[in-house]
Amino acid sequence: MLQPSDEIKSKLDIVDLIREYIQLKPAGINFRAPCPFHNEKTPSFMVSPEKQIWHCFGCGAGGDIFSFVMEMEGISFVEALRLLAPKAGVKLTRQDPKLTSQRNRLLDIIELSAKYYNKILLESKQAPHQSAVAGQAEAARKYLTERGLTEETIEEWQIGYSPESWDDLINFLKSKDYNENEIFLAGMSVKKEAIRRAATNGAHANDNNVCRFYNRFRGRIMFPIKDVNGNIVAFSARVSPEKEAEEKMGKYINSPQTMVYDKSKILFGLDMAKQAIKKEDAAIIVEGQMDVITAHQNGFKNVIASSGTALTADQVLLIKRYSQNLILAFDMDKAGELAAERGIAQAMQQEMNIKVLELGAGKDPDEFIRKNPDGWSSAVAKAKPMMQYYFDKTLANLDLTNIDHKRQAAKILLPVIAKLGNKIEQDFWLKKLGQEVDVAPHFLHEALARIKPAVNYKEEKKQPEKQRAEAMRSRAEMLSELLLALMLKFPAHIEYAAGKLNPDQIDGCGIQAIYRNLIIYYNKSIDKGAQTGEVALSEINFNDFKNWLKQNSLSGQANDNTNESQPALLDKLALLADKDFYTYDSNQAKNEIIKIIAILKKGFLSKRLKEAAKLIAQAEKNNNKAELDGLMDEFKLLSDEIEALGNLEEDGG
Repeated sequence: MLQPSDEIKSKLDIVDLIREYIQLKPAGINFRAPCPFHNEKTPSFMVSPEKQIWHCFGCGAGGDIFSFVMEMEGISFVEALRLLAPKAGVKLTRQDPKLTSQRNRLLDIIELSAKYYNKILLESKQAPHQSAVAGQAEAARKYLTERGLTEETIEEWQIGYSPESWDDLINFLKSKDYNENEIFLAGMSVKKEAIRRAATNGAHANDNNVCRFYNRFRGRIMFPIKDVNGNIVAFSARVSPEKEAEEKMGKYINSPQTMVYDKSKILFGLDMAKQAIKKEDAAIIVEGQMDVITAHQNGFKNVIASSGTALTADQVLLIKRYSQNLILAFDMDKAGELAAERGIAQAMQQEMNIKVLELGAGKDPDEFIRKNPDGWSSAVAKAKPMMQYYFDKTLANLDLTNIDHKRQAAKILLPVIAKLGNKIEQDFWLKKLGQEVDVAPHFLHEALARIKPAVNYKEEKKQPEKQRAEAMRSRAEMLSELLLALMLKFPAHIEYAAGKLNPDQIDGCGIQAIYRNLIIYYNKSIDKGAQTGEVALSEINFNDFKNWLKQNSLSGQANDNTNESQPALLDKLALLADKDFYTYDSNQAKNEIIKIIAILKKGFLSKRLKEAAKLIAQAEKNNNKAELDGLMDEFKLLSDEIEALGNLEEDGG
């Protein structure tokens, strides 16, 4: 019986999965893209549909569908398993010990809470007056329908209601075998040091420090907040309308930060909007949950919400997975402050296209769409490029015949221009500013140079160490990788390479180990083929060799420089072959192998020559004639062999 992970891998195609995150373009039999884990201009991220693996030749990351999702989402293997299982139609039992991690139990608690709240809201329609809870929930239903939401929308977004109760949810969750501390860690309850209990409750003096838990949300309309994969991780809770006047905690309260919820990394509605964002090639960002839900109900599916207007760097990177285009539909009074936000600064630095959608003073997207859905489409089409919006907003209240106002315009707009990551775009807006304030562009260039450069928030994500390691790799090690890649792709030349190059002449112990194992595997396959009458080996079953490598005694070794395991390094080599040699025929491959072997041998022998020279100097110093004669003979042999290899390298064989 297949393990759940193997069953998932057998049912999901790696190309389809990765395309949910980034755009892939064909590259021979494989696909390539700019790496999502580090910034690069030349695509070095490769995906093999045949081998179901991926590798980035820029930052060194690589693996299968699980490692990709783990890297993209920042989650553990168990969480990736949980995420991918529904996509593959694989059912994971809740009793599976691998799925009982604390994080997953918290997710289960929040999901059950959402179902509980949603059921209370939906059932209030059947019996609005049969209980106090039903009556409260019916008022919430009335508010939602008055705001224009349909029953289908309420069910689709799993909107619910939390009754005016201190412990109903806690008791429900405890009946499902979750303890009070887990419920608290999920953000669904509040912990309070209990005061001495009343004597009528049988209190004792030592009861003073007993912790009391009570429901965090009471008497509120509940909007579940989901992560990009559709897991409910938190709630935004609106007070019931009839309670607004007496509510002291505010109209909205949200879940606290927990192990599963970090508001800086969540965009409300992104799980529902991501496909539409890809299709429309634009993400429209609004402020509130009702703005998003109303937009989706009216067919505008590429709308998402931030936590207020303060977009974070993590949120911008989430959006960038699906589109380079952002349209900001914030309150106009707040929109003017956007350039100061770190997330917008990063989006500008990364050359994302940012526009501002203007709805007019005092209007929010929810109201605007309900009253004029056609007008929304028109407003989106007329959205201004963000720099144009800043220019218009800044210059509207200035008299540009006044020198002080000119100075003020430059003071406001130059720092915004400085945040732009594209020099051509910077130059365009500098010239535009020069025309507006009637100042020669070179003076503005000088002023721009004096401004502290915009912080480059390019995502590094563990890459500095990998990049430094990559830079330290020798030419010999990179050539060794190319040789192995060619041998994997053209097995007919394995025997030739093995006869010409000793494993010691391969650079990098991890590559050496694969080289040795590949020759052993090849010879075993040849022996097996001889028994069946099929001696020639024109191809290697990649997965068979990979599994054989995992079981081989050398498979535990790792490359000293990259710390890659043998199977991971094998994935890299296989994709390297497809990346660099997919147009080669067998003769071209052999010529390349001959050249690489000559260079590797020459490098290896040159090191030996230097060592011999040092020993000769030492023997001369010690006046050791016998040792000196032997070393001189070795030196001459090495020199002759190096010269012969040099000629071989020049003529290609």
